[in-house]
Amino acid sequence: MSSLETRPAQHSTADLVAGFLAVGSIVLSALAMGFGLILQLEARPARTCFAAIVLALVSARMSARYQSLALKATLFAMVAWVVGMTIAVITNHALI
Repeated sequence: MSSLETRPAQHSTADLVAGFLAVGSIVLSALAMGFGLILQLEARPARTCFAAIVLALVSARMSARYQSLALKATLFAMVAWVVGMTIAVITNHALI
């Protein structure tokens, strides 16, 4: 036995909400990138990626614990915007 007591890490409600927002941003980005076309959803990449970036930035500001996840979600949304716009132009789908 150790003389030091170990406590489980405390997660606040803001951390939990920030994590969900970052994951929601990644899901929106994936839909905008082209998975929305596969699922027969009318995913408009200009609107959807903008919402995904806003969600990721809000989650980054909300909690310091998930800032790296929010950064990855923001970068993924930027890449998804480029890929989604390219696919939408090639397939003659709506952009906005």
